[in-house]
Amino acid sequence: MERAEAYGFSGAMSGAFLLSCLLFAAVSRRQRGPYMDEVFHVPQAQAYCHGRFLQWDPMITTLPGLYLLSVGVVKPAAWLLGWTGSVVCSVGMLRFINLLFSAGNFYLLYLLLFKIHLKNKAVSGFQRILSALTLAMFPTLYFFTFLYYTDPGSVFFTLFSYLMCLYGNHKTAALLGFCGFMFRQTNIVWTVFCAGNVVAEKLNEVWKTELQKKKDEKISSRKGSFSDLTRILQFLVEYLLSPKNLVTLTALTWPYIILVSLFFVFVFINGGIVVGDRSSHEACLHFPQLFYFLSFTVFFSFPHLLTPTKIRKFLLSLRRHPVQYSLITVISLFLIWKFTYVHKYLLADNRHYTFYVWRKVFQRHELVKYLLVPFYIFAGWSFSDTLKSKSIFWILMYFVCLLAVTIPQKLLEFRYFILPFLIYRLNIPFLSLYRQLLELAFYILVNAVTFYLFLNRTFRWENSDEVQRFMW
Repeated sequence: MERAEAYGFSGAMSGAFLLSCLLFAAVSRRQRGPYMDEVFHVPQAQAYCHGRFLQWDPMITTLPGLYLLSVGVVKPAAWLLGWTGSVVCSVGMLRFINLLFSAGNFYLLYLLLFKIHLKNKAVSGFQRILSALTLAMFPTLYFFTFLYYTDPGSVFFTLFSYLMCLYGNHKTAALLGFCGFMFRQTNIVWTVFCAGNVVAEKLNEVWKTELQKKKDEKISSRKGSFSDLTRILQFLVEYLLSPKNLVTLTALTWPYIILVSLFFVFVFINGGIVVGDRSSHEACLHFPQLFYFLSFTVFFSFPHLLTPTKIRKFLLSLRRHPVQYSLITVISLFLIWKFTYVHKYLLADNRHYTFYVWRKVFQRHELVKYLLVPFYIFAGWSFSDTLKSKSIFWILMYFVCLLAVTIPQKLLEFRYFILPFLIYRLNIPFLSLYRQLLELAFYILVNAVTFYLFLNRTFRWENSDEVQRFMW
């Protein structure tokens, strides 16, 4: 990092942290007590603070990583600063943990952008800082910086694990992946993703060597025609069926294999992935979740995905491959028809934005969910097109992880999209400075509206005296 870039990054990070502190104070003044899922998380952390480690709220569905880390930070800080009484492990103190995670996420995002795009000399230090700032302000994640939720910590350990993986420190990456798993069980998918990065890199090396031997310049290691894809899949099957190759891959990824094995042991002993309230978190094949994720990504990455150039390219592709797109349309319609699920929380809780998205869009008419298929197809094509700079093996691996982390979820919840979105955004090419600034301005606007609604547009339910607030 050059000196000017270091100063610029320090200034951006300091400014963002100062702004977050001001917002933190505003949120803490307006909402002093636990809100939403905090009514489960805060008492659980406070029980751990008082040494009651065997106490557990059966409504909590995640492992105790957040509470253990909170006690590990707050208790020593209280001892050093001489704090006593109710201030130790108060709601404000526990929420502040996520403010620290938020600063850590900013730093990790910058380091990941630097590492992933290291070979792209056209990217300036200012662009890296601006992109890291934009992703650190990503609205769905940034909002939960100010509440005691698992999301900031979950993202921190997953991004840290990914960074260590890219630097080849796989034992450290697996250990950090375990920490991420302790925050949210589905993060095991991103441990598989880290292992997949190693496998994809190895496969790409072998594939290029094979091409050189055959001197077949028509076949590319990038995403190409259907026949090229068929050849790549054939190569993939042949390579993975070789015991020698499997031994090589195992030697490269053994720390991740151990962690994934421990995960399966946990699932067997626990009788499932969810720890507590299983009745409300049942796994299913909810294929339209992929369509919701693509729509979510287009909304938050419209400078990348929703451009006149991309629309023209998509229409040209549509004209060239009508049969393939017709088949994709039929499959999409079938998946929506047979595999659309509506969770009871989605219909009952009018504090979440997803409640209004579902009511205002999908519940307008039974046909709306089918009429959105052309948009889903465009979103999927544009999404894939932005990843064309990655190897075909990386793309396949990422999509497998994306499907694994989204489809089993019955509830439409934007928080579930945070990590797959960030991994995607980190790996696509940089935009022009103008579009980067547009994206940052859009995130700031969305955050401003979100916090205005949360802090000022409160309401009450008929059967409750508690103040209710709008949130992600």
